[in-house]
Amino acid sequence: MKHFAPLCVGLVLMTSLTAFAEEKDAKTISFGDGHLEMTVPEGWKTVQPSVRIIEHEFAAPAKEEGATAGRATLMGAGGGVKANVDRWKKQFAKLTGDEAKEEKIAGQTVHFIELKGDYKDQRGPFAPAVLKEDYTVMGAIIVTDKLGDYFLKLYGPSDTISENKEKFTDMVKSLKVK
Repeated sequence: MKHFAPLCVGLVLMTSLTAFAEEKDAKTISFGDGHLEMTVPEGWKTVQPSVRIIEHEFAAPAKEEGATAGRATLMGAGGGVKANVDRWKKQFAKLTGDEAKEEKIAGQTVHFIELKGDYKDQRGPFAPAVLKEDYTVMGAIIVTDKLGDYFLKLYGPSDTISENKEKFTDMVKSLKVK
């Protein structure tokens, strides 16, 4: 019995340290068969992906309490940069902003896209589209030679995305190749 109390204290400490380590590790995601990783912004919540082709999904906090959160998805896909950007543009009923730039991050070519306007939100290939006014799509297309292309897309109300723009950029710039 006198050995039971130290054992309990030890188990509690080990559980606490494990929980802390898991919380710390939860901020880093890996993809590309474990060869790529990024750091998830603080405050973004992990969400169960709504479709199987999405590898990771997150909710980015809304600008104001009760407002719509941003949705961030990460997935590998084919079709190339231009075809996917063109498809994203077609998701807008009215496009009012269109910016693109290219950078090298961790030796990979990354295309940054920012689109604004009235967005046709369609949560699946057969789901009906719902028109969302004043929305922004932030996209980062990571082009790799050996692992294919990966698409990180954040979209939602423009004020919510504006609040998360720097965090999105920091997430992409945290890209590491292992």
